[in-house]
Amino acid sequence: MERETGTSSRDRVLQAAMSMFGEDPGARLSVRAVAARAGVSTGSLRYHFPTQRALQDAVLAGIYDVITPGDRIHDRSAPARDRLIDCLRQVLTFAGVGEQARAAWSEIFTTFIEPEPTDENRAAYLALEREAQRRVEYWLTVLSNEGALAEGDNSRRARFLTTVLNGLSIARALPSEESILTTETETLHAAVDHVLNSRF
Repeated sequence: MERETGTSSRDRVLQAAMSMFGEDPGARLSVRAVAARAGVSTGSLRYHFPTQRALQDAVLAGIYDVITPGDRIHDRSAPARDRLIDCLRQVLTFAGVGEQARAAWSEIFTTFIEPEPTDENRAAYLALEREAQRRVEYWLTVLSNEGALAEGDNSRRARFLTTVLNGLSIARALPSEESILTTETETLHAAVDHVLNSRF
């Protein structure tokens, strides 16, 4: 069913869930709350997103597409190394620096680390982790298809790079005696060179 605006119920659900996530990144996106916000029945929401995980994955994919439009990974006029580094920097830019990075990591701590783990907060965190992994693996697949990356396990490579990104984003939140930009650039170059020159 569609409203007069021509917006499908699936799109309304995604828009509502993305708005809720934007207002509170720790939001659990309950079916009832999202359906109410979207103006659809819970049955309609379940038709498009049979599980809460399916909804979370779709929301995170949509958010990532919004914050990283026109990935440079497709710009073949630049070397593969530079393109991959630029894409990884986009993720770090979203993480912020200084006060913004501290606030983001504080939110992660209070939402996922401090409380006793539950199935619900575990699922929410794993959805975030899966989306980060999916995006990095996509970039690596593009480079593999171009022949810029040796045959190997892009899933393992993506896990390695997301681990590096996590460490760098934590470093952005901590006091440092050195230039964050300098150490971050050196680390990104070393990580990308390792991935591009290895067969793991």
